[in-house]
Amino acid sequence: MTATGWTLEELTARVAAVLDGAAYAGAPNGRVRDVPDARAIRWYATIGLVDRPTMRGRTALYGPRHLAQLVAIKRRQSEGRRIADIQVELAEAPDALLWEIADLPKHEQPRTRFWTEPPAPHTPPPAPPPALLSGVPLSGDVTLLLPGAPGPDDVAAILAAAQPLLDLLAARGLTRDPSPESSAERGSAQ
Repeated sequence: MTATGWTLEELTARVAAVLDGAAYAGAPNGRVRDVPDARAIRWYATIGLVDRPTMRGRTALYGPRHLAQLVAIKRRQSEGRRIADIQVELAEAPDALLWEIADLPKHEQPRTRFWTEPPAPHTPPPAPPPALLSGVPLSGDVTLLLPGAPGPDDVAAILAAAQPLLDLLAARGLTRDPSPESSAERGSAQ
């Protein structure tokens, strides 16, 4: 393989070497060749079953994906499948499927270059369930929401601490119903 790929003759030899073993039974009838020749490879590219080669000048160059496609085609043909059925299954098939069907040795599989692959879609972690809130009524129309349930002593302390805030809200006209304590205090002051 050159720095950028195999020639058609080198690819044909590679396909023959991979298929030359006990795991490949060959074509079930005499109509289909056991190993594709240059003409068959060009035809597969024409019908879209094999990716078109990269051209460098007038030389067509093929890579590991082409090898996987051709071996997968031959393995499917050895199972008796028709080329039209193989075309439906393998045209534009992802690399993982091609390598699985082709059953290529590890040294024939390309090394993955993670930086050339698009990143996986980001899925944010699931949101935590909403916290249950407890409400402490401070006045007729003011309620303090807390992430936990306060105890009886906590409620008394909260009411005492909230009184200046309730008075301020009432003085500014931000509450409709002032707290009873504030009304009583205002009434005795008059």
